[in-house]
Amino acid sequence: MSAAPTLDPGTHEPPDYLQVQSSAEFDELRRAHRSFAFPLTVAFVLWYLGYVLLSSYAGGFMALKVAGHLNVAFVLGIAQFVTTFLIAWWYSRHAAAKLDPKAEAIKSRLEGVTPGKEGDV
Repeated sequence: MSAAPTLDPGTHEPPDYLQVQSSAEFDELRRAHRSFAFPLTVAFVLWYLGYVLLSSYAGGFMALKVAGHLNVAFVLGIAQFVTTFLIAWWYSRHAAAKLDPKAEAIKSRLEGVTPGKEGDV
């Protein structure tokens, strides 16, 4: 592995990114991201396609009145926006709790800084 970077940006060798990419901690970070993002992406795409297919082929169902002038199509359309924001919020919480600490540990190791000791140089 290359030497860890020093505080002087002009006098260090760059980290060995291929070695970092093949490390167990990077694999764990990648797995934590994929195990959250891929299933949620598939679920949302299916939900979106279901809405589009219902809009295209089930006009009678989508025209059903739910309350007053609100129909099923409007309610499901608003639900698309709501789920988009919920997914973004949920991912933000997941990233802050699971991904960011792992990524910060990798970054700190690459920079030669002990996590939590950045101000103690």
